[in-house]
Amino acid sequence: MIKKKREFPNTYVIIFAILALCAVATWFVPGGEYATVGDELVYTEVESVPQTWQLFEALYSGFAKQAEIIVFILIIGGAFWIVNSSKSIDVGIISFLGATRRLERFPLLRKIGVNNIVMSLIIILFSLFGGVFGMSEETLAFVVVLVPLAISMGYDSIVGVSLVYVAAHVGFAGAFLNPFTVGVAQNMADIPMFSGMGYRLFCWALLTAILIVVVLVYAARVKRDPSKSLVYQSDSYWREKIGEEGEKVEYKCNKSSVVAFLLAMGAIIAFAIRYSAECSIRIGETEYAAAWLLPVAAALFAWVSVIALRRSYHFFILTLLGFTIVYLIIGVLAFGWYIGEISALFLAFGVLCGISVGLSPNNIVKEFLNGAKDIMSAALVVGFAAGIVIILKDGKIIDSILHSMASWLGDAGQMASLSLMYGIQTIINLIIPSATAKAAITIPIMAPFSDLIGLSRQAMVMAFQFGDGFTNMITPTSGVLIAALGMAKIPYSKWVKWVWKFILLLIVVGFLLLIPTVYLNLTGF
Repeated sequence: MIKKKREFPNTYVIIFAILALCAVATWFVPGGEYATVGDELVYTEVESVPQTWQLFEALYSGFAKQAEIIVFILIIGGAFWIVNSSKSIDVGIISFLGATRRLERFPLLRKIGVNNIVMSLIIILFSLFGGVFGMSEETLAFVVVLVPLAISMGYDSIVGVSLVYVAAHVGFAGAFLNPFTVGVAQNMADIPMFSGMGYRLFCWALLTAILIVVVLVYAARVKRDPSKSLVYQSDSYWREKIGEEGEKVEYKCNKSSVVAFLLAMGAIIAFAIRYSAECSIRIGETEYAAAWLLPVAAALFAWVSVIALRRSYHFFILTLLGFTIVYLIIGVLAFGWYIGEISALFLAFGVLCGISVGLSPNNIVKEFLNGAKDIMSAALVVGFAAGIVIILKDGKIIDSILHSMASWLGDAGQMASLSLMYGIQTIINLIIPSATAKAAITIPIMAPFSDLIGLSRQAMVMAFQFGDGFTNMITPTSGVLIAALGMAKIPYSKWVKWVWKFILLLIVVGFLLLIPTVYLNLTGF
Protein backbone atom coordinates (compact mmCIF):
# COMPACT_ATOMS: atom_id res chain seq x y z
CA MET A 1 0.00 0.00 0.00
CA ILE A 2 1.42 3.37 -1.06
CA LYS A 3 1.48 5.85 1.76
CA LYS A 4 -0.13 9.11 0.70
CA LYS A 5 2.18 12.10 1.09
CA ARG A 6 0.82 14.66 3.54
CA GLU A 7 0.23 18.07 2.02
CA PHE A 8 0.74 21.37 3.83
CA PRO A 9 -2.58 23.24 4.04
CA ASN A 10 -3.41 25.79 1.37
CA THR A 11 -3.17 29.47 2.34
CA TYR A 12 -6.96 29.75 2.29
CA VAL A 13 -7.25 26.73 4.61
CA ILE A 14 -4.73 28.23 7.06
CA ILE A 15 -6.56 31.57 7.20
CA PHE A 16 -9.98 29.94 7.59
CA ALA A 17 -8.61 27.77 10.42
CA ILE A 18 -7.37 30.91 12.22
CA LEU A 19 -10.77 32.51 11.63
CA ALA A 20 -12.52 29.49 13.17
CA LEU A 21 -10.12 29.49 16.15
CA CYS A 22 -10.85 33.18 16.79
CA ALA A 23 -14.60 32.50 16.60
CA VAL A 24 -14.24 29.71 19.19
CA ALA A 25 -12.22 32.09 21.42
CA THR A 26 -15.18 34.52 21.53
CA TRP A 27 -17.11 31.85 23.51
CA PHE A 28 -14.50 31.60 26.28
CA VAL A 29 -12.53 34.87 26.48
CA PRO A 30 -14.19 37.58 28.62
CA GLY A 31 -15.29 40.68 26.72
CA GLY A 32 -13.90 44.17 27.22
CA GLU A 33 -13.65 47.58 25.58
CA TYR A 34 -11.40 50.62 25.71
CA ALA A 35 -13.19 53.98 25.68
CA THR A 36 -11.90 57.54 25.86
CA VAL A 37 -13.16 59.36 28.95
CA GLY A 38 -11.92 62.95 28.88
CA ASP A 39 -8.24 62.65 28.01
CA GLU A 40 -7.86 59.14 29.37
CA LEU A 41 -8.29 55.72 27.77
CA VAL A 42 -10.39 53.63 30.16
CA TYR A 43 -10.94 49.87 30.02
CA THR A 44 -14.33 48.43 30.98
CA GLU A 45 -15.57 44.86 31.05
CA VAL A 46 -18.48 44.04 28.74
CA GLU A 47 -20.26 40.91 27.63
CA SER A 48 -18.48 39.05 24.87
CA VAL A 49 -20.45 38.33 21.71
CA PRO A 50 -19.93 34.67 20.74
CA GLN A 51 -19.45 34.34 16.99
CA THR A 52 -21.14 31.54 15.05
CA TRP A 53 -22.50 32.16 11.55
CA GLN A 54 -20.69 35.53 11.73
CA LEU A 55 -17.59 33.52 10.84
CA PHE A 56 -18.80 33.51 7.24
CA GLU A 57 -20.04 37.11 7.35
CA ALA A 58 -16.55 38.12 8.43
CA LEU A 59 -15.29 37.06 5.01
CA TYR A 60 -17.57 39.61 3.35
CA SER A 61 -16.69 42.26 5.95
CA GLY A 62 -13.01 41.53 5.38
CA PHE A 63 -13.39 42.28 1.68
CA ALA A 64 -15.25 45.49 2.48
CA LYS A 65 -12.58 46.57 4.98
CA GLN A 66 -9.69 45.89 2.60
CA ALA A 67 -11.47 47.17 -0.51
CA GLU A 68 -8.75 49.77 -1.17
CA ILE A 69 -5.92 47.23 -1.23
CA ILE A 70 -7.98 44.71 -3.21
CA VAL A 71 -8.82 47.24 -5.93
CA PHE A 72 -5.20 48.41 -5.92
CA ILE A 73 -3.99 44.84 -6.48
CA LEU A 74 -6.43 44.30 -9.37
CA ILE A 75 -5.37 47.57 -11.04
CA ILE A 76 -1.67 46.73 -10.64
CA GLY A 77 -2.30 43.25 -12.06
CA GLY A 78 -4.21 44.62 -15.03
CA ALA A 79 -1.68 47.38 -15.78
CA PHE A 80 1.33 45.08 -15.66
CA TRP A 81 -0.38 42.45 -17.77
CA ILE A 82 -0.56 45.06 -20.55
CA VAL A 83 3.14 45.83 -20.02
CA ASN A 84 4.02 42.13 -20.10
CA SER A 85 2.04 41.61 -23.30
CA SER A 86 4.30 44.24 -24.93
CA LYS A 87 7.42 42.28 -23.86
CA SER A 88 8.86 45.56 -22.53
CA ILE A 89 9.71 44.12 -19.09
CA ASP A 90 11.55 41.31 -20.85
CA VAL A 91 13.48 43.83 -22.95
CA GLY A 92 14.33 45.79 -19.82
CA ILE A 93 15.59 42.69 -17.98
CA ILE A 94 17.74 41.63 -20.95
CA SER A 95 19.23 45.14 -21.19
CA PHE A 96 19.85 45.28 -17.44
CA LEU A 97 21.53 41.88 -17.34
CA GLY A 98 23.67 42.86 -20.35
CA ALA A 99 24.78 46.04 -18.55
CA THR A 100 25.70 44.14 -15.38
CA ARG A 101 27.71 41.60 -17.36
CA ARG A 102 29.68 44.42 -19.00
CA LEU A 103 30.54 45.77 -15.55
CA GLU A 104 32.16 42.43 -14.69
CA ARG A 105 35.18 43.35 -16.81
CA PHE A 106 36.33 45.47 -13.86
CA PRO A 107 38.30 43.14 -11.53
CA LEU A 108 37.12 44.75 -8.28
CA LEU A 109 33.43 44.64 -9.26
CA ARG A 110 33.83 41.07 -10.51
CA LYS A 111 35.38 40.05 -7.19
CA ILE A 112 32.61 41.66 -5.13
CA GLY A 113 29.93 40.50 -7.53
CA VAL A 114 27.94 42.96 -9.63
CA ASN A 115 24.68 41.24 -8.72
CA ASN A 116 25.54 41.58 -5.03
CA ILE A 117 26.08 45.32 -5.46
CA VAL A 118 22.82 45.71 -7.40
CA MET A 119 20.78 43.76 -4.81
CA SER A 120 22.37 45.67 -1.92
CA LEU A 121 21.55 49.04 -3.52
CA ILE A 122 17.93 47.99 -4.18
CA ILE A 123 17.54 46.84 -0.56
CA ILE A 124 19.01 50.10 0.79
CA LEU A 125 16.71 52.15 -1.45
CA PHE A 126 13.49 50.42 -0.37
CA SER A 127 14.59 50.24 3.27
CA LEU A 128 15.13 54.00 3.10
CA PHE A 129 11.61 54.44 1.73
CA GLY A 130 10.25 52.38 4.63
CA GLY A 131 12.27 54.36 7.16
CA VAL A 132 11.37 57.80 5.77
CA PHE A 133 7.74 57.67 4.71
CA GLY A 134 6.54 54.26 5.84
CA MET A 135 6.40 52.56 2.45
CA SER A 136 4.21 49.47 2.70
CA GLU A 137 1.28 49.06 0.31
CA GLU A 138 3.31 50.86 -2.36
CA THR A 139 5.73 47.91 -2.52
CA LEU A 140 3.09 45.82 -4.31
CA ALA A 141 3.66 47.81 -7.49
CA PHE A 142 7.31 46.71 -7.54
CA VAL A 143 6.84 43.02 -6.73
CA VAL A 144 5.76 42.19 -10.28
CA VAL A 145 8.93 43.86 -11.61
CA LEU A 146 11.60 42.62 -9.19
CA VAL A 147 10.44 38.99 -8.91
CA PRO A 148 10.98 38.20 -12.64
CA LEU A 149 14.20 40.24 -12.52
CA ALA A 150 15.51 38.15 -9.60
CA ILE A 151 14.62 34.90 -11.37
CA SER A 152 16.28 36.10 -14.58
CA MET A 153 19.44 36.80 -12.54
CA GLY A 154 19.43 33.15 -11.39
CA TYR A 155 17.68 33.58 -8.04
CA ASP A 156 14.09 32.91 -6.94
CA SER A 157 10.88 34.74 -6.07
CA ILE A 158 11.81 34.87 -2.36
CA VAL A 159 14.85 36.96 -3.28
CA GLY A 160 12.64 39.20 -5.45
CA VAL A 161 10.14 39.80 -2.63
CA SER A 162 12.98 40.37 -0.15
CA LEU A 163 14.50 43.09 -2.34
CA VAL A 164 11.35 45.19 -2.15
CA TYR A 165 8.71 44.07 0.37
CA VAL A 166 11.04 42.81 3.11
CA ALA A 167 13.48 45.70 2.58
CA ALA A 168 10.72 48.28 2.97
CA HIS A 169 9.36 46.59 6.10
CA VAL A 170 12.76 46.25 7.73
CA GLY A 171 13.12 49.99 7.10
CA PHE A 172 9.59 50.43 8.46
CA ALA A 173 10.55 48.63 11.69
CA GLY A 174 13.81 50.54 12.16
CA ALA A 175 12.32 53.82 10.95
CA PHE A 176 13.69 57.21 11.92
CA LEU A 177 11.10 59.43 10.15
CA ASN A 178 8.15 57.10 9.56
CA PRO A 179 5.04 59.16 10.41
CA PHE A 180 2.88 56.03 10.89
CA THR A 181 5.01 54.54 13.69
CA VAL A 182 7.56 56.98 15.11
CA GLY A 183 5.50 60.11 14.41
CA VAL A 184 2.17 58.81 15.75
CA ALA A 185 3.65 57.06 18.79
CA GLN A 186 5.85 59.99 19.86
CA ASN A 187 2.96 62.42 19.43
CA MET A 188 0.71 60.24 21.64
CA ALA A 189 3.51 59.88 24.19
CA ASP A 190 3.86 63.70 24.36
CA ILE A 191 7.50 63.76 23.30
CA PRO A 192 8.96 65.78 20.39
CA MET A 193 8.12 64.14 17.07
CA PHE A 194 11.07 62.40 15.38
CA SER A 195 13.36 63.07 18.35
CA GLY A 196 16.09 60.54 19.13
CA MET A 197 17.03 60.60 15.44
CA GLY A 198 20.70 59.64 15.88
CA TYR A 199 20.12 56.31 17.61
CA ARG A 200 17.21 55.46 15.30
CA LEU A 201 19.45 56.02 12.27
CA PHE A 202 21.98 53.61 13.78
CA CYS A 203 19.23 51.01 14.35
CA TRP A 204 17.95 51.42 10.78
CA ALA A 205 21.45 51.01 9.31
CA LEU A 206 22.17 47.89 11.40
CA LEU A 207 18.86 46.19 10.57
CA THR A 208 19.29 46.99 6.86
CA ALA A 209 22.84 45.59 6.90
CA ILE A 210 21.57 42.36 8.50
CA LEU A 211 18.93 42.02 5.77
CA ILE A 212 21.55 42.53 3.04
CA VAL A 213 23.74 39.77 4.49
CA VAL A 214 20.80 37.35 4.86
CA VAL A 215 19.53 37.96 1.31
CA LEU A 216 22.97 37.74 -0.31
CA VAL A 217 23.80 34.47 1.49
CA TYR A 218 20.45 32.92 0.52
CA ALA A 219 20.70 34.24 -3.06
CA ALA A 220 24.20 32.75 -3.47
CA ARG A 221 22.91 29.35 -2.30
CA VAL A 222 20.04 29.44 -4.79
CA LYS A 223 22.39 30.58 -7.57
CA ARG A 224 24.66 27.57 -6.97
CA ASP A 225 21.76 25.12 -7.07
CA PRO A 226 18.34 26.53 -8.07
CA SER A 227 16.65 23.27 -7.07
CA LYS A 228 17.56 24.05 -3.43
CA SER A 229 15.13 26.97 -3.51
CA LEU A 230 12.06 26.51 -1.29
CA VAL A 231 9.90 27.85 -4.11
CA TYR A 232 11.57 26.08 -7.03
CA GLN A 233 8.33 24.38 -8.09
CA SER A 234 6.04 27.40 -7.72
CA ASP A 235 8.61 29.55 -9.54
CA SER A 236 7.97 27.45 -12.66
CA TYR A 237 5.20 30.00 -13.36
CA TRP A 238 7.79 32.76 -13.68
CA ARG A 239 10.36 30.61 -15.50
CA GLU A 240 7.77 29.61 -18.11
CA LYS A 241 6.58 33.20 -18.41
CA ILE A 242 10.12 34.48 -18.91
CA GLY A 243 10.78 31.66 -21.38
CA GLU A 244 7.66 32.49 -23.38
CA GLU A 245 8.62 36.15 -23.46
CA GLY A 246 12.15 35.29 -24.46
CA GLU A 247 11.12 35.01 -28.12
CA LYS A 248 12.73 37.35 -30.62
CA VAL A 249 11.55 40.91 -30.10
CA GLU A 250 11.22 43.35 -32.98
CA TYR A 251 12.57 46.74 -31.92
CA LYS A 252 10.65 49.56 -33.57
CA CYS A 253 8.91 52.83 -32.90
CA ASN A 254 5.29 53.19 -34.04
CA LYS A 255 2.87 56.06 -34.39
CA SER A 256 0.87 54.83 -31.42
CA SER A 257 3.81 55.25 -29.04
CA VAL A 258 4.23 58.85 -30.25
CA VAL A 259 0.54 59.46 -29.53
CA ALA A 260 0.99 57.97 -26.05
CA PHE A 261 4.02 60.22 -25.50
CA LEU A 262 2.06 63.35 -26.49
CA LEU A 263 -0.83 62.38 -24.20
CA ALA A 264 1.52 61.71 -21.28
CA MET A 265 3.49 64.88 -21.94
CA GLY A 266 0.31 66.95 -22.01
CA ALA A 267 -0.87 65.49 -18.70
CA ILE A 268 2.55 65.99 -17.06
CA ILE A 269 2.78 69.63 -18.21
CA ALA A 270 -0.76 70.33 -16.98
CA PHE A 271 0.08 68.72 -13.62
CA ALA A 272 3.25 70.82 -13.33
CA ILE A 273 1.41 74.05 -14.14
CA ARG A 274 -1.36 73.33 -11.64
CA TYR A 275 0.66 71.99 -8.69
CA SER A 276 4.24 73.34 -8.92
CA ALA A 277 3.51 76.26 -6.58
CA GLU A 278 2.10 73.82 -3.97
CA CYS A 279 4.94 71.30 -4.25
CA SER A 280 6.92 70.91 -1.05
CA ILE A 281 8.75 67.80 0.13
CA ARG A 282 7.86 66.75 3.67
CA ILE A 283 10.44 64.66 5.53
CA GLY A 284 9.47 64.22 9.16
CA GLU A 285 8.45 67.61 10.52
CA THR A 286 10.67 69.45 8.03
CA GLU A 287 9.19 70.85 4.83
CA TYR A 288 11.23 71.92 1.80
CA ALA A 289 9.73 74.15 -0.88
CA ALA A 290 10.23 72.44 -4.24
CA ALA A 291 8.40 74.47 -6.89
CA TRP A 292 11.16 73.45 -9.30
CA LEU A 293 10.58 69.70 -8.89
CA LEU A 294 7.62 69.13 -11.25
CA PRO A 295 9.02 71.25 -14.14
CA VAL A 296 12.36 69.42 -13.84
CA ALA A 297 10.58 66.03 -13.81
CA ALA A 298 8.57 67.05 -16.89
CA ALA A 299 11.72 68.14 -18.76
CA LEU A 300 13.51 64.89 -17.85
CA PHE A 301 10.52 62.84 -19.01
CA ALA A 302 10.51 64.66 -22.38
CA TRP A 303 14.28 64.19 -22.84
CA VAL A 304 14.39 60.49 -21.85
CA SER A 305 11.22 59.68 -23.84
CA VAL A 306 12.62 61.14 -27.08
CA ILE A 307 15.77 59.02 -26.67
CA ALA A 308 13.68 55.93 -25.86
CA LEU A 309 11.31 56.43 -28.81
CA ARG A 310 14.27 56.53 -31.21
CA ARG A 311 15.16 52.98 -30.06
CA SER A 312 11.73 51.33 -29.80
CA TYR A 313 8.36 51.57 -28.12
CA HIS A 314 9.55 48.94 -25.59
CA PHE A 315 12.03 51.43 -24.14
CA PHE A 316 9.38 54.15 -24.15
CA ILE A 317 7.10 51.87 -22.08
CA LEU A 318 10.00 51.29 -19.67
CA THR A 319 10.40 55.08 -19.52
CA LEU A 320 6.71 55.36 -18.67
CA LEU A 321 7.22 52.79 -15.91
CA GLY A 322 10.26 54.61 -14.54
CA PHE A 323 8.50 57.96 -14.41
CA THR A 324 5.37 56.39 -12.96
CA ILE A 325 7.58 55.39 -10.04
CA VAL A 326 9.16 58.87 -9.94
CA TYR A 327 5.72 60.50 -9.76
CA LEU A 328 4.62 57.94 -7.16
CA ILE A 329 7.51 59.04 -4.91
CA ILE A 330 6.84 62.74 -5.58
CA GLY A 331 3.14 62.25 -4.90
CA VAL A 332 3.74 60.45 -1.60
CA LEU A 333 6.39 62.87 -0.29
CA ALA A 334 4.98 66.14 -1.63
CA PHE A 335 1.22 65.66 -1.81
CA GLY A 336 0.47 62.86 0.66
CA TRP A 337 -0.80 60.44 -1.98
CA TYR A 338 -2.12 57.10 -0.83
CA ILE A 339 -3.70 54.06 -2.47
CA GLY A 340 -6.42 55.99 -4.35
CA GLU A 341 -4.03 58.35 -6.12
CA ILE A 342 -1.43 55.64 -6.72
CA SER A 343 -4.11 53.36 -8.21
CA ALA A 344 -5.13 56.15 -10.59
CA LEU A 345 -1.48 56.66 -11.55
CA PHE A 346 -0.97 52.99 -12.44
CA LEU A 347 -4.30 52.77 -14.27
CA ALA A 348 -3.22 55.70 -16.47
CA PHE A 349 0.17 53.98 -16.92
CA GLY A 350 -1.55 50.79 -18.10
CA VAL A 351 -3.76 52.64 -20.59
CA LEU A 352 -0.77 54.57 -22.01
CA CYS A 353 1.15 51.29 -22.38
CA GLY A 354 -1.75 49.79 -24.32
CA ILE A 355 -1.83 52.82 -26.63
CA SER A 356 1.98 52.61 -27.09
CA VAL A 357 1.73 48.99 -28.24
CA GLY A 358 -1.01 49.93 -30.68
CA LEU A 359 -3.87 48.07 -28.99
CA SER A 360 -7.44 49.06 -29.72
CA PRO A 361 -9.58 50.26 -26.76
CA ASN A 362 -11.32 46.86 -26.68
CA ASN A 363 -8.01 45.01 -26.60
CA ILE A 364 -6.65 47.28 -23.85
CA VAL A 365 -9.69 46.34 -21.74
CA LYS A 366 -9.26 42.66 -22.65
CA GLU A 367 -5.60 42.61 -21.58
CA PHE A 368 -6.40 44.55 -18.41
CA LEU A 369 -9.10 42.03 -17.44
CA ASN A 370 -6.73 39.13 -18.13
CA GLY A 371 -4.25 40.67 -15.69
CA ALA A 372 -6.90 41.31 -13.05
CA LYS A 373 -8.06 37.71 -13.44
CA ASP A 374 -4.50 36.42 -13.04
CA ILE A 375 -3.99 38.34 -9.80
CA MET A 376 -7.47 37.66 -8.39
CA SER A 377 -6.28 34.91 -6.01
CA ALA A 378 -3.97 37.40 -4.27
CA ALA A 379 -6.87 39.85 -3.87
CA LEU A 380 -9.14 37.14 -2.44
CA VAL A 381 -6.62 36.14 0.22
CA VAL A 382 -6.34 39.75 1.41
CA GLY A 383 -10.11 39.83 2.04
CA PHE A 384 -10.06 36.49 3.85
CA ALA A 385 -7.20 37.56 6.14
CA ALA A 386 -8.96 40.81 7.13
CA GLY A 387 -11.83 38.75 8.54
CA ILE A 388 -9.63 37.58 11.45
CA VAL A 389 -9.52 41.02 13.09
CA ILE A 390 -13.23 41.55 12.40
CA ILE A 391 -14.17 38.35 14.29
CA LEU A 392 -12.09 39.46 17.30
CA LYS A 393 -13.58 42.97 17.24
CA ASP A 394 -17.17 41.88 16.75
CA GLY A 395 -16.75 39.29 19.51
CA LYS A 396 -15.67 42.11 21.87
CA ILE A 397 -12.53 40.23 22.91
CA ILE A 398 -9.74 42.08 21.11
CA ASP A 399 -9.53 44.83 23.75
CA SER A 400 -9.72 42.34 26.62
CA ILE A 401 -6.78 40.43 25.10
CA LEU A 402 -4.79 43.68 24.89
CA HIS A 403 -5.75 44.63 28.46
CA SER A 404 -4.59 41.23 29.75
CA MET A 405 -1.27 41.65 27.99
CA ALA A 406 -0.80 45.13 29.47
CA SER A 407 -1.49 43.78 32.97
CA TRP A 408 1.50 41.43 32.60
CA LEU A 409 3.77 44.42 33.21
CA GLY A 410 2.86 44.39 36.92
CA ASP A 411 5.67 45.44 39.24
CA ALA A 412 8.60 44.41 37.06
CA GLY A 413 11.76 46.52 36.90
CA GLN A 414 12.82 48.80 34.04
CA MET A 415 14.51 46.23 31.83
CA ALA A 416 11.95 43.54 32.53
CA SER A 417 9.10 45.98 31.89
CA LEU A 418 10.64 47.17 28.62
CA SER A 419 11.10 43.53 27.57
CA LEU A 420 7.46 42.82 28.37
CA MET A 421 6.34 45.92 26.45
CA TYR A 422 8.34 44.71 23.46
CA GLY A 423 6.92 41.21 23.73
CA ILE A 424 3.35 42.50 24.11
CA GLN A 425 3.68 44.79 21.07
CA THR A 426 5.13 41.88 19.04
CA ILE A 427 2.23 39.59 19.99
CA ILE A 428 -0.39 42.30 19.41
CA ASN A 429 1.03 42.89 15.93
CA LEU A 430 0.04 39.34 14.99
CA ILE A 431 -3.57 40.39 15.64
CA ILE A 432 -3.60 44.07 14.63
CA PRO A 433 -1.09 44.89 11.87
CA SER A 434 -2.13 48.59 11.79
CA ALA A 435 0.55 50.68 13.52
CA THR A 436 -1.78 53.63 14.06
CA ALA A 437 -4.50 51.46 15.65
CA LYS A 438 -1.99 49.78 17.97
CA ALA A 439 -0.51 53.12 18.98
CA ALA A 440 -3.96 54.51 19.84
CA ILE A 441 -4.64 51.53 22.14
CA THR A 442 -1.26 50.82 23.73
CA ILE A 443 0.69 54.11 23.97
CA PRO A 444 -1.80 55.82 26.37
CA ILE A 445 -1.42 52.80 28.72
CA MET A 446 2.34 52.31 28.47
CA ALA A 447 3.45 55.97 28.48
CA PRO A 448 2.31 56.76 32.06
CA PHE A 449 3.51 53.33 33.22
CA SER A 450 6.98 54.21 31.86
CA ASP A 451 6.97 57.35 34.00
CA LEU A 452 6.08 55.36 37.12
CA ILE A 453 9.07 53.03 36.80
CA GLY A 454 11.50 55.71 35.61
CA LEU A 455 11.76 54.40 32.03
CA SER A 456 12.11 56.97 29.26
CA ARG A 457 9.15 57.33 26.95
CA GLN A 458 11.58 57.19 24.01
CA ALA A 459 12.53 53.65 25.05
CA MET A 460 8.85 52.72 25.29
CA VAL A 461 8.23 54.12 21.78
CA MET A 462 11.13 52.08 20.40
CA ALA A 463 9.67 48.95 21.99
CA PHE A 464 6.42 49.78 20.20
CA GLN A 465 8.24 50.49 16.94
CA PHE A 466 10.21 47.22 16.85
CA GLY A 467 7.26 45.18 18.12
CA ASP A 468 5.08 46.67 15.42
CA GLY A 469 7.48 46.16 12.52
CA PHE A 470 9.16 42.77 12.57
CA THR A 471 6.17 40.42 12.64
CA ASN A 472 4.47 42.32 9.78
CA MET A 473 6.54 40.05 7.55
CA ILE A 474 4.97 36.83 8.83
CA THR A 475 1.48 37.55 10.20
CA PRO A 476 -1.42 36.27 8.05
CA THR A 477 -3.51 39.28 9.15
CA SER A 478 -1.24 41.63 7.15
CA GLY A 479 -3.05 42.36 3.90
CA VAL A 480 0.10 43.72 2.28
CA LEU A 481 2.13 40.57 3.05
CA ILE A 482 -0.58 38.26 1.75
CA ALA A 483 -0.98 40.41 -1.37
CA ALA A 484 2.79 40.46 -2.03
CA LEU A 485 3.03 36.67 -1.69
CA GLY A 486 0.01 36.20 -3.94
CA MET A 487 1.48 38.45 -6.63
CA ALA A 488 4.83 36.62 -6.40
CA LYS A 489 3.07 33.20 -6.47
CA ILE A 490 4.78 32.19 -3.19
CA PRO A 491 2.74 29.78 -1.01
CA TYR A 492 2.35 31.17 2.52
CA SER A 493 3.65 27.92 4.03
CA LYS A 494 6.90 28.18 2.00
CA TRP A 495 7.30 31.81 2.98
CA VAL A 496 6.93 31.00 6.69
CA LYS A 497 9.48 28.22 6.36
CA TRP A 498 12.03 30.69 4.96
CA VAL A 499 11.25 33.85 6.93
CA TRP A 500 10.69 32.63 10.51
CA LYS A 501 14.40 32.33 11.32
CA PHE A 502 15.03 35.81 9.95
CA ILE A 503 12.12 37.24 11.99
CA LEU A 504 13.48 35.54 15.12
CA LEU A 505 16.91 37.07 14.43
CA LEU A 506 15.33 40.53 14.05
CA ILE A 507 13.39 40.13 17.31
CA VAL A 508 16.60 39.21 19.17
CA VAL A 509 18.53 42.10 17.59
CA GLY A 510 15.62 44.43 18.41
CA PHE A 511 15.83 43.39 22.07
CA LEU A 512 19.59 44.04 22.12
CA LEU A 513 19.03 47.47 20.58
CA LEU A 514 16.54 48.31 23.34
CA ILE A 515 19.06 47.64 26.14
CA PRO A 516 21.08 50.88 25.62
CA THR A 517 17.86 52.93 25.85
CA VAL A 518 17.54 51.82 29.50
CA TYR A 519 21.10 52.13 30.76
CA LEU A 520 22.75 54.81 28.60
CA ASN A 521 22.06 58.53 28.26
CA LEU A 522 21.41 58.57 24.51
CA THR A 523 20.81 61.83 22.64
CA GLY A 524 17.10 62.59 22.54
CA PHE A 525 16.23 59.93 25.14
